[in-house]
Parts: sequence; structure tokens; C-alpha cells
Amino acid sequence: MNHRLRILLADDNREVAESIRLLISDDFELAGVVQDGMALVEAVLAMKPDVIVADISMPRMDGLAAMMEFRKRNLHPKVIFLTNYSDLSLAHAVLEAGAYGYVLKYTASTDLNPAIRQALLGQTFISPRLLRTQLSLSRPGEGGPKAG
Repeated sequence: MNHRLRILLADDNREVAESIRLLISDDFELAGVVQDGMALVEAVLAMKPDVIVADISMPRMDGLAAMMEFRKRNLHPKVIFLTNYSDLSLAHAVLEAGAYGYVLKYTASTDLNPAIRQALLGQTFISPRLLRTQLSLSRPGEGGPKAG
């Protein structure tokens, strides 16, 4: 492949950003790193990345508000949220709002590159560990005593 797909990263934690850069560097080109939502909107306008990997919580404008700003400007970049929030209802809300992925930061080493690939195919991705955790909370354990 001659053209490496360009990823724009938005995270206010420099260490996280550097870790993500290392995770994706073999497969994708890092187009840039920004540290707040306002800078993210400006960078998207300037760079036209293939995929955005953004934290939800950032200064000046959170990642979800930045994504809504893209929509207002009739831009539809593929956005994957990379977050510490293990909250399935939040994952559902951001996917409903137009995001392509919801990846937990602590599973990024296994989940981020597959999430980027899914987004490029127009498909959504949620960290499997989040789904498994939520499923185990919503049903009784196997082999345990039955309620009733």
C-alpha cells in the first residue's frame, strides 16, 4: 500500500498520545496530535485525516462536542473515542451520535488498530472487554445458585 492511512490523535495526556503513536505507527501514519477539542476541530479542517482517535474528556471542548462541531460544518470524519470510561450507555450514546468506535484506554494495545480498521470499513467497534463486563453484570453467573 503506497498511501498510509492518516490518523489524527486528540488527547490532553502527552504520555497517552506517545503510547498511541507507538501502537499505530506500524500500520498507520500519525498526521498530528492535538491536546484539546478546539485544536481538534482546527486540525480536522486543515489536515483532513482518514480517522480521528480522540479522548472524550479534553480541555476547551470535549471530544463529543468536537464531533458535533464537525457535523455542523458538514464534515464527517470517522471518529473513534479512546477513553477511561467503562460505561456501555456512554458508548451507545457516542455511537448513536455518529462515532465509529469506543475503545477503552487500558485495552488500546489490542483494540485500537482493529477499531481503526473497522471504522475504515464503515463499521463500528466497541472494546470487547466493556461488552463482556456489562454482560456479566446483567445476568447471574453460570453454575451459581438460581434465584427463585
